[in-house]
Amino acid sequence: MATAIGTRSTEELAEVVREQILEMGLSEHGTHIGGSLSAADVMTLLYNEVLRLRPEEPEWADRDRFILSKGHASAALYAVLAARGFLPVEELAQYGVSGGRLAGHPLRRLPGVEFPSGSLGHGLSLGVGSAVAARRQGRPSRVFVLMGDGEIQEGSVWEAAMSAAHLRLDNLVGIVDRNRLQITGHTEERMGLEPLADKWRSFGWDTVEVDGHDLDALRAVFAALPAPSGRPTMVIAETVKGKGVPLFEDKKKSHSVKLSPNLHRRALGGLRARSRRNP
Repeated sequence: MATAIGTRSTEELAEVVREQILEMGLSEHGTHIGGSLSAADVMTLLYNEVLRLRPEEPEWADRDRFILSKGHASAALYAVLAARGFLPVEELAQYGVSGGRLAGHPLRRLPGVEFPSGSLGHGLSLGVGSAVAARRQGRPSRVFVLMGDGEIQEGSVWEAAMSAAHLRLDNLVGIVDRNRLQITGHTEERMGLEPLADKWRSFGWDTVEVDGHDLDALRAVFAALPAPSGRPTMVIAETVKGKGVPLFEDKKKSHSVKLSPNLHRRALGGLRARSRRNP
């Protein structure tokens, strides 16, 4: 479980992913930097250590499924897909280019993308359907769905939550990127979510709260899957929007940013100063 699939450690790769997210922020329309950075550690760990995938055979029937329900964090997804070998790293420079494969929200035309996403609140329902299909077909596939915390204010999320628990889908894992900020401000000021863990438990999910930037803690959570209870699992990952870049950390303005060359230099310098690699 703790063995990286690629040549880089997950710790090192997570910093590379953050740098690539900032690079994509230079694109014509910018990108959703804050939520991509907050999810970078979780997504890097999943793709580098957890998900059973075959990049050379992206439609392998027994693969695990990862659904990025918060599709605006596509920059993080593209970076980890490139790290896993689904696309050339050089193609990341085509982020947001008209007619290219790296759209602002993920599209199925890119290998490794399971569902087009971006219209918030639908990923968990898609995950329920995928988990049911895997069970009926007798396949070992697991389904992981990453949602934003602002996103789970959508009622459709809770309909899916009820269905998953009723169907006892222990091959389904939900993850909430709990950075506590959405485009309009603090989640608790817009539509209070707390007590969030108790809500998921009351809906019949095994629920774990974890530091979403502590890779060892995340490893322990994912190593314990599936839950012995036979129920779906919800991982509430406590994160920081804009994590790793002091210029953007815990700031609403980081939700969507177009970086100028000067702002990119400042952001990258701040990231590298914080980085374990500290070049």
